[in-house]
Amino acid sequence: MPSLVTLTLYILGGAALGSLMLITGLPGGPLLGSILGAGLLSISGQLEVADWPLGTKTVLGVGIGTVIGTGINRDTLGELKLLWKPALVITFTLLVTGVVVGLLMSKFLGVEKIVALLGAAPGGTIGMSLVGAEYGVGAAVAALHAVRLITVLVLMPAIVNFLTPAGGVDIPK
Repeated sequence: MPSLVTLTLYILGGAALGSLMLITGLPGGPLLGSILGAGLLSISGQLEVADWPLGTKTVLGVGIGTVIGTGINRDTLGELKLLWKPALVITFTLLVTGVVVGLLMSKFLGVEKIVALLGAAPGGTIGMSLVGAEYGVGAAVAALHAVRLITVLVLMPAIVNFLTPAGGVDIPK
């Protein structure tokens, strides 16, 4: 099957399940659905492995980064006056934990060290997969992050609702 047709089918599969997940109200549902839709098509073996045109992943990464960046505004900077210390603690804790978990996975589970370190890193699926692709292990890193992301998207809303009053977030002022 021609590459463009294959890519179109993957895009349609991801868009279909992503759109369907939109109606669930699950936080991150469209992202989760699109990952599952394209992933299920890929796993089925009915389609060739997607061969994205050169630069496509970079363009998509820039687009996603831009979407995230547009969410940063003066209010966000105001919140950082209160949250910069917790942000640093969270960041360094996750980095250290990711390195430790990655090294343990490599040693005890036989996962290639670069895959384990990038797979346990506290980044998003897309970002860490792009970094992994630069090392030639993008698919393995994407798989680890997809499992993590799916698990977190499913469990965290329930955990937040359980641990916070009426599902709200208390931020001290």
